[in-house]
Amino acid sequence: MKWLKFRTLLLLSAIFRVILIVYGEWQDTHMEVRYTDVDYLVFSDAASLMANGESPYKRTTYRYSPLLAFLLTPNSFIHRSWGKFIFSAADLLVGSFIQYILKKREVPEDMCLYSVMVWLLNPFTFTIGTRGNCEPIVCAMILWIIICLINGNVVQAAIWYGLVVHFRIYPIIYALPIILVLDPHSFQSGQKPCLVNWKSSQDNTSYSRKGVSEVDGVWTALKTIFTRGRIVFAMVSGSVFILCTGLFFFLYRWEFLNEALLYHLTRTDPRHNFSIYFYHIYLHVEHEFSVVEKLISFLPQLIVQLVLIFRFAQDLLFCLFLQTVAFVAFNKVITAQYFVWFFCLLPLILPWSKMKLKWEGLSCVVLWMGAQTHWLLWGYLLEFKGKNVFLQLWLAGLVFLAANTFLLIMFIRHHRYSPVFKQLARATSGNRDKSE
Repeated sequence: MKWLKFRTLLLLSAIFRVILIVYGEWQDTHMEVRYTDVDYLVFSDAASLMANGESPYKRTTYRYSPLLAFLLTPNSFIHRSWGKFIFSAADLLVGSFIQYILKKREVPEDMCLYSVMVWLLNPFTFTIGTRGNCEPIVCAMILWIIICLINGNVVQAAIWYGLVVHFRIYPIIYALPIILVLDPHSFQSGQKPCLVNWKSSQDNTSYSRKGVSEVDGVWTALKTIFTRGRIVFAMVSGSVFILCTGLFFFLYRWEFLNEALLYHLTRTDPRHNFSIYFYHIYLHVEHEFSVVEKLISFLPQLIVQLVLIFRFAQDLLFCLFLQTVAFVAFNKVITAQYFVWFFCLLPLILPWSKMKLKWEGLSCVVLWMGAQTHWLLWGYLLEFKGKNVFLQLWLAGLVFLAANTFLLIMFIRHHRYSPVFKQLARATSGNRDKSE
């Protein structure tokens, strides 16, 4: 694809997103089915309240940080689509960050471009931002944290990590792998960390052998976890999170704490969604769930997270991707917008996958899309036709969980293990041995 350059791809993607935003305005005005996401209306109402000096939490169902409402205050005096342009700009920024990370790891130009296209030309991702969903901002912040780590800017990474956890609580799952990857052999004082590039990970099979004993490496890291870099990251990110939370608690009191944070920790949504837990919650919506019931739904998620972290922590990008897919698949509530969380990480691992698109890759795509379409069929019958298909919808959720689990296994089996950062002390000793 020598004829297509990254800047051309980015420009075409930007034009296409502007067209979609304009088209969305027309559809909202002339058609019964709206293009704009209902969440965007909630964001806009909250932003309007904030622009008038009132609490954004006067808008029911607004359960986000006040920072989001603040970003969208120009909706009230510039244009109601201001937020869509902000989200779409973040969407394009994600594409730029993917390009930057892959180039830093010396991925070949064509492979790099194909990987970026998985994000920029993905129908699911470009409609998310243009319909008014804020997830591209979260994705951009997470990729920027990765860039900061790659460049050795631990303090800056910590600041943004504390901010993104405040903004959207789910990135808290990345805390342990980030702490583990801040190994003193990779992050040495006054030195920029050395990256394991794409070519060396393809040629050197020692990386894959190292993955077999990765658990030993994790336990060793746990024994020496209190290093300068790890303490700095934990202290700075924790301070930023507490500062932001404390500031908005001072401004909006318990309304903010309950809606923006506690709600997401205790959320039990009786409405139909992709989660296998929704049917049980729907049947017992008026029943107070016991501690045991809450633990049962949380325990599988926790166990899977710990297993993935202990096995793949040093291959940070792959670990974050697997964590996100597993977190979404086993969550108590799953909506389509959550899929964006791992779509932004997918292009970062594709160059290290041995999966061929023609057979394994295509079968994975068809299986995942088929399981989702199967669920949507029953969801349509329930939502628009009023059919009593709750049981069938729950079974479709089980199929979707099985599809996600199969995809996780396929990605793991076909992945070429490659730590992101070189172990400098060990590399030095290895070079000394060769010279002798």
